[in-house]
Amino acid sequence: MNASLLAAALTCAERGWPVFPLRPGSKRPALHGEARCPRTGPCEPGHRGWEQRATTDPDRIRRAWASGDYNVGLATGPANLVVIDLDVPKPDAEGPDGAAHLRTLAEQHGQPVPTTRTVRTPSGGTHLYFPAPLAARLHNTAGTLAPLVDTRAWGGYVVAPGSILPTGRYESVAPFALRPLPPWLRGLLTPPHPCDQAGAATTGRQGYGSAYARAALDGEGANVRTAREGTRNATLLRAARALGRLIAAGDLTRPVVETALQGAGEAAGLGAAECAATIRSALNWSLAHNPAGRQAA
Repeated sequence: MNASLLAAALTCAERGWPVFPLRPGSKRPALHGEARCPRTGPCEPGHRGWEQRATTDPDRIRRAWASGDYNVGLATGPANLVVIDLDVPKPDAEGPDGAAHLRTLAEQHGQPVPTTRTVRTPSGGTHLYFPAPLAARLHNTAGTLAPLVDTRAWGGYVVAPGSILPTGRYESVAPFALRPLPPWLRGLLTPPHPCDQAGAATTGRQGYGSAYARAALDGEGANVRTAREGTRNATLLRAARALGRLIAAGDLTRPVVETALQGAGEAAGLGAAECAATIRSALNWSLAHNPAGRQAA
């Protein structure tokens, strides 16, 4: 057992942030998947994923980390956190990093770059921690705000400070205090309430469109979340292609669909990057093969 990793897990728990073990030296959950669920212990009533099994119970944490050098996964939704992940370009890519894109986004809104609790990742990126707004249940986004700027909330997790990858350690850096999510960022991340549509049935102006479109969005999201292991990516692909037709018709907006499907895919157990790539490819295909989509482009 690595005492520093156990201490990192307990530190999160002391703050009220539920944690679960990640594979040693990795960012992937160490818990079993649905296909291999023994239906015993905490899963006796039915399979429980990492978000449901994340805990702040120090005794459970000590027992779990006593069996291996596990990294620490922090379940952002149950922790009531929104974490903005500012990534860096791949080694063979050029261009600004996520932090630069966030600065540009802030300038476009006439606002300063937000400061809050910050964690530096081994790749050179940063995680910005914010308390989740009480009035909205936010989910993950991937590139919706800007390139290389993702968010983690319900359905997502981050690797907690103190965790170790072969390339380095996740480290807390100043500032250390949590600051509120700035209103302009909260507005960009919060999907409008369906009751606030005022004529959006034909224009899709508020993002959710008609009652039919909202039902389709909810239904496809549920299909993805409950898809069995081995079928999840294909289910996500079909859902994105189906909803792409509603984007082309003006009944939904692309950011709303991307956010909903990203959260559903990650809740089902797919990786964030895999979800984002599948959704982007499927929506591009759907819009390219839909006449309305070609006109809108």
